[in-house]
Amino acid sequence: MPMKLLDATVSTFDSVFERFTSEAPKNKANLILFLADKDPSTSLSWCPDCVRAEPVIYKKLETTSEDVALLRAFVGDRSTWRNPQHPWRVDSRFKLKGVPTLIRWENDRIQGRLEDHEAHIENKIDALVAGK
Repeated sequence: MPMKLLDATVSTFDSVFERFTSEAPKNKANLILFLADKDPSTSLSWCPDCVRAEPVIYKKLETTSEDVALLRAFVGDRSTWRNPQHPWRVDSRFKLKGVPTLIRWENDRIQGRLEDHEAHIENKIDALVAGK
């Protein structure tokens, strides 16, 4: 089955996350990818680590034979993300420190995560999807 993809921004996250969690039992893996917005003037992410990790993550998830759901949560522009009070930095569920961050969500909590410095490493993505 193809990867199920949901997109959210800070303002739409709660409703999209509710849908994501309600459908979670149907999937082998439920992942949340926190990443930077695209710069409207260039259509490119302002985050170099996101530019490096995104294609690798998508390739790995698109080729898996398992049912996988991916919620892409866009953190905003650079100045929004840099605010120490950014909602996902202070949210006790996520405690984000950097982007991209790829999280495996299971049983209403984080079961694994890849931080910005490792989110592009293929064998770590495979292990996260497999729940190892």
